[in-house]
Amino acid sequence: MKAVALLALLALAACERHVPSQRWLGAPLFLDPAVQPVDLAGRWHEVASYPAPFQKGCRGTTADYQPLPDGRIALTNRCRVGGTLREISGTAQVVAPGKLTVDLQGVPFGGDYWILGQSRDGRTLVVGTPTRIAGWVLHRDPEIAPEELRAARDLFERSGYDAAALERTLP
Repeated sequence: MKAVALLALLALAACERHVPSQRWLGAPLFLDPAVQPVDLAGRWHEVASYPAPFQKGCRGTTADYQPLPDGRIALTNRCRVGGTLREISGTAQVVAPGKLTVDLQGVPFGGDYWILGQSRDGRTLVVGTPTRIAGWVLHRDPEIAPEELRAARDLFERSGYDAAALERTLP
């Protein structure tokens, strides 16, 4: 059953615009050595992304993180699709510096999310997946300065993403 769900997700991903370049297949994902323990607690606004298939049609995307006593992190992702609020919750576990495993309710398998980089002030995060299927620019505010977005795009490009396919998230 798990394999069927994975194949279904991969099939959906194949229908999306962003397809990782074959030249990066098997190449390690670039992790900025400056990524130190990140304070994820609080609200983050998605300002740009290589959208995952489950994000189709999303606007005003946010992610809320709250530390749990057992060391995991509670998370709730929200967006609007049309006039409907879409929400999914789950937990994240830090497995190494800058690397998280995320389990979402109703999703039969976890996902690996890597913090590829962060701004010096810690208000912007660049998050990707080892497969380069999806990626996100998260910011503490709904708007981001153009130079910060350029820096995030450059980091994605160094990590093997197609910089031209990065999409701004609509408010």
